[in-house]
Amino acid sequence: MDQNKPIVWVHEEALGPTNPALEDYPEAPALFVFDQSWIDAQRISRKRLGFVYECCLELPVTLRKGNVVDEVLAFAERHGADSVVTSTAVDPRLNRAAAEIDRHLPLWMLDVEPFVALPRPPRLGRFSRYWREAEPVVWAGY
Repeated sequence: MDQNKPIVWVHEEALGPTNPALEDYPEAPALFVFDQSWIDAQRISRKRLGFVYECCLELPVTLRKGNVVDEVLAFAERHGADSVVTSTAVDPRLNRAAAEIDRHLPLWMLDVEPFVALPRPPRLGRFSRYWREAEPVVWAGY
């Protein structure tokens, strides 16, 4: 990658300390955006928002709330960044945001080590649906 001064965009699919963007660019300014449209449209519970917030507190990120694309681009401009680094995502909403960011600044998506290798892409939505598919795979080796 040729970026000289990237920022890191952390999203809700990679909220751990092993986020490859944070690991590969530990000195780069990092941002997490609470996507207001996602919160409103999905009626995200306070419990889930609290979980995401607590995860963010463990990471070296600046927190913002609003439109993801606008906030990422504004953060990049404030830091004089020439690119954005993030981790790959499954959620189409995050991939649409990534494509829009990439139209304005080069965006590099780094692969995340999956928690579990499912035989097909996970069904998005409720965690319980995901866990019904993932749990047997997780415990199969024990």
